[in-house]
Amino acid sequence: MYLAAFRDYRHILALGERGTLPLIACDRRQARTLIRYVTGLLDASPMLAKMVSHRTAESVQLTNGVTIEVHTASFRSIRGYTVVGGVLDEVAYWRTDDSANPDKEIVAALRPAMATVPGALLLGISSPYARLGVLWDMHRRYFGREGDVLVWQAPTRAMNPTVDERIIAEAYEADEASAAAEYGAEFRRDIESFIPREAVEARVVPGRHELPRRWDAYYVGFVDPSGGSGDSMTLAIAHREADGTAVIDAVREVRPPFSPDSVVQNFSALLREYGIRQVMGDRYAGEWPRERFAAHGTTYQPCEKPKSELYALLLPVLNSRKVALLDDARVIGQLCALERRTAWAGRFNRPRPRWARRCGERRRWRGGGSHPPGQWAVRVVSVALRGAPPRGARAGVTRRLRRCARSSRHDSDAR
Repeated sequence: MYLAAFRDYRHILALGERGTLPLIACDRRQARTLIRYVTGLLDASPMLAKMVSHRTAESVQLTNGVTIEVHTASFRSIRGYTVVGGVLDEVAYWRTDDSANPDKEIVAALRPAMATVPGALLLGISSPYARLGVLWDMHRRYFGREGDVLVWQAPTRAMNPTVDERIIAEAYEADEASAAAEYGAEFRRDIESFIPREAVEARVVPGRHELPRRWDAYYVGFVDPSGGSGDSMTLAIAHREADGTAVIDAVREVRPPFSPDSVVQNFSALLREYGIRQVMGDRYAGEWPRERFAAHGTTYQPCEKPKSELYALLLPVLNSRKVALLDDARVIGQLCALERRTAWAGRFNRPRPRWARRCGERRRWRGGGSHPPGQWAVRVVSVALRGAPPRGARAGVTRRLRRCARSSRHDSDAR
């Protein structure tokens, strides 16, 4: 309220320009709660009430040229404003790198909008959650340290003594980890990144975006089909080196909307370039993927391993440096966004859609859609590491090598 009502921005704003103080939340309904707090403060003070020139359900315009308004968490819609300050509500629960609107990108979009306003402040208000994202990053870098960034961490009873202690005690008894975050202002340690970013980035080959076909290599492919309206359709191709390293050679992602048959045709053409006649994929839509790929000369084989086993396979492979990834920011970010959560019971449970529980842990993909690009990178790596190629494929590679050797000797004799 101080930033909006008690500071003069007339020397900063151009003719017809208004300063904006966005109240940003996950959705508009959540942000409207903030605007109700604002209107309550304005109406409670006769002096501030006189400053209101116009109001709607989602905005309040003040006579000093400042507008307080609701915004959703989108780095696209926040651009183009002169921001005098901003409020990030429940920022710990915003989407991270796996989303189309990562929290870091939203903050990065706000900073240029605040650059021309001296003393502009960005306020993040949230209960802690997982140890990732903007809130955790700010806490890790600035909590307890002197500087321009102030991090305030306090439990519920310190901030609001009217909360009944019995309610807090019952919450701790029911789920200590959840209650410690909700009432104790502690970041949850039972929700961690399944794959540390350092482990992923260590296996990325800088500047490598795709590899051409090698005639001495046996290639495998994995495809995640989609109907063309809700999820991306994705393809990854890999091979295994002599030392056992799985190398990602090519990745493709087609985002909706698209024609599934056209994408199948394009994917089949790419698979043929790498000598792949059989591709693995999900058990998606019954016989549809099998029939459409067969129409373009490719055999579609459903993958036998469930998602949880493929995820479980990838982590030791990364840690043992047995994989080489392409320099693809989207795949890297979404692999790092996989969560590992401690389950209530330690027994093994069968995987469920978008969830997998194994060995006392449950792993969840955070983000919209069921076909994250990191997922097919995981699967194609696991397929590449399954073992030696089939006998027929191995013989085909051997025949090509022999032909190349005969051709080389013939050229040498001719010279």
